[in-house]
Amino acid sequence: MNIRKVIQKDTLCLSLTSRDKPAIITELVDLLVASGKITDRKAALKAVLEREKKMTTGMHHGLAIPHGKTDTVEALYAAVGLIPEGVDFDSQDGEPTRIIILTISPSHRAGPHIQFLAELSRLMNREDVRRDVLNAGSVDELYEILTTR
Repeated sequence: MNIRKVIQKDTLCLSLTSRDKPAIITELVDLLVASGKITDRKAALKAVLEREKKMTTGMHHGLAIPHGKTDTVEALYAAVGLIPEGVDFDSQDGEPTRIIILTISPSHRAGPHIQFLAELSRLMNREDVRRDVLNAGSVDELYEILTTR
C-alpha cells in the first residue's frame, strides 16, 4: 500500500482546534468534506463515531486512528491532525494523544483499509517519525515525512 494514495496535503492539519474526542473526529471529517473527498458528512461522521463507541482507537505513543466504514465513499480516505500538547483520547497506554489519523473507507472493501493500517503502524511505531511529525513546520513538511519514510 502506497501511503501517497491515501494521504493528501489538503487533508493534513498541523494544529487541530478541538480538544475532545467527538469534536476532534468531527474536525477531521470536516477536513475530508472540505477537500471534496467526502460528500455525505453525516454518514461519514456517524460511521466513525459509532466505531469509536465500540472500542477506543487511541493507541500507544500518542497516536489515535479513528476510523469508520460507509458505502457513501468510493475509496479509502485519510485526514491527519496534530495536537502537539496532547489530549485525552482514551488511549490504550493512558498517555495523551498528539497525532490523530482518521480513515473512512467503503463498507464492502476491507483490503485497502487493512493494508493502509499495516503500513501506517509500521511507520508510526518509529519514534523518530512520531517526533518529526510533531515538529513539522508546514503541511508540505508533514506530507513528506508521512509519505517518504
